[in-house]
Amino acid sequence: MSTTTQQAAALKGGEWLIKESNPFNTFTPEDFNEEQRMVMDMCQQFLQSEVLPVLERIDKLEPGLMPSLLEKAGEQGLLSTSFPEEYGGLNKDFVTSTIVNEGLGGGHSFSVAIAAHTGIGTLPILYFGTEAQKQKYIPKLASGEWKGAYGLTEPNSGSDALGAKTTAKLSDDGKHYILNGQKCWITNGGFADVYTVFAKIDGDKFTGFIVERGMEGFTQGAEEHKMGIKGSSTVQLYFQDCKVPVENVLGEIGKGHVIAFNILNIGRLKLCAAALGGSKHAATTSVQYAVTREQFKMPIAKFGAIKHKLAEMAIRIWVCESALYRSAKLIDDKEHELMQSGKAFAEALLGAAEEYAIECAMLKVDGSEVLDYVVDEGVQIHGGNGFSDEYVISKSYRDSRINRIYEGTNEINRLLTVDMVLKRAMKGKLDLMTPAMNVQKELMSIPDFGTEEEGAFAKEVKYINNFKKAILMVAGAAVQKLMMQLEKEQEVLMAIADMAIQTFNAESALLRVMKMTDATGNTNSLQADIMRTYLYDAADRINKAGKDALNRFADGDELRMMHIGLKRFTKVEPFNSIAARRRIAEEMIAKNSYCF
Repeated sequence: MSTTTQQAAALKGGEWLIKESNPFNTFTPEDFNEEQRMVMDMCQQFLQSEVLPVLERIDKLEPGLMPSLLEKAGEQGLLSTSFPEEYGGLNKDFVTSTIVNEGLGGGHSFSVAIAAHTGIGTLPILYFGTEAQKQKYIPKLASGEWKGAYGLTEPNSGSDALGAKTTAKLSDDGKHYILNGQKCWITNGGFADVYTVFAKIDGDKFTGFIVERGMEGFTQGAEEHKMGIKGSSTVQLYFQDCKVPVENVLGEIGKGHVIAFNILNIGRLKLCAAALGGSKHAATTSVQYAVTREQFKMPIAKFGAIKHKLAEMAIRIWVCESALYRSAKLIDDKEHELMQSGKAFAEALLGAAEEYAIECAMLKVDGSEVLDYVVDEGVQIHGGNGFSDEYVISKSYRDSRINRIYEGTNEINRLLTVDMVLKRAMKGKLDLMTPAMNVQKELMSIPDFGTEEEGAFAKEVKYINNFKKAILMVAGAAVQKLMMQLEKEQEVLMAIADMAIQTFNAESALLRVMKMTDATGNTNSLQADIMRTYLYDAADRINKAGKDALNRFADGDELRMMHIGLKRFTKVEPFNSIAARRRIAEEMIAKNSYCF
């Protein structure tokens, strides 16, 4: 994209902020191979034939229904896509497993159950278990014969996972750990056979345990009555002198946090994928309603206000998808690199996910908020009918809300995004100082309004580069001004995170369009409309977040200078976004679905 374009080596986690990516080395959904497209189709067919016809029965928690659906998914290989063959898996790559999460993401409560089972319900054992534990549990979890769940959260420790109170004490005969305490909000808890549970040995050694249904002293509470995802089993777990064999300790004693936090990295990206699938499903529902609903003797799809909503759905979905699969392939490539260097399967994937933990946190925030936007506007398009349970969009609206809470609240993930970037810089993994100092020098210089760069997307490339400069300017000033107090300024950190999310998304969209452009310079004009509309709006969002942050810690001439710099770095040329949105919406209306 410019003089710092990386031709071969993939960027490290967070490095996109200070270097540029080559579009032709960037993975996009257009790069799915035939098998991956077949996997997506299989997921969609499974939803259409097995899940969507029984949504009402699922929401009523019909006994045995959800476990039977998981078993059917297991028969089709949807529970074990990326598990090794020796444990009953299909040994597919990380991108393919991400496709499965997206493909099943429109299944409401079922999507939650299957994601919990294949993710937090199974991966801790697969990645941290002994060989004996893997041989015992993974094949049955992969087939769906056994169902998995995960017990981390407690009534008084939500985001503060390490504040858990559940205890574990070695029995006098040394054969069992005795667990006492409780866990709450346990997805699949009402029917699972195997649970990964965290407790503190001797009051301070946070450790994972594999707990089986039926173990002495282990009971569950009644099903929770929730605002949404009503068909997802959610219960509390109780441990009263629960006897867990010592061979069921998971991982190293005192290293439970390593399990919890590493699993969350993968879970955050997969949640984005599921939310993306749900967003596409809800957008299609909204288009189809708008085409058939008539007011003032014409379909409401013909009204500009409705077209704006439909187009904005498509824009946010398409951009989120671009960022998701760009990141998934980076993780996949890193996993293969680590395996080639001699790392074991589990160590390689965990290391790859940790490398891109920053991107995973951003994706979790964006994916969940895109879905919330789509279902909210979907209800609005439906009008009064959207408030009726007779229309599925009301279910989508209720089911969406939880995504901004679990896998780490969006507030926590925003804080983590900036925290992880700064920690990597302090450890020398990211050289933020040099580009930040260059931005400072640029602020002190007279703006260069020289000749325009050549190329079909030179203008958009310049926008992205300037957005990055805006982040470096604001973040650098925040570190210098606030120093050790920065971690207490959560509003500043979240504003910087929003700038980063907008910029990463905008760059991902631009890279995708550039890669789609053929040798003659021709590209799909609608995808270009999506990208340019997003960039145009992102400039204002980045500017607003930057000003909010700067106004907190700077003043006087320094503040005025940085405001001028921020305005320079977020300046974009006028763009007819209304016309672009109309073109996008009209394509959706013609195809009667989300079609990008």
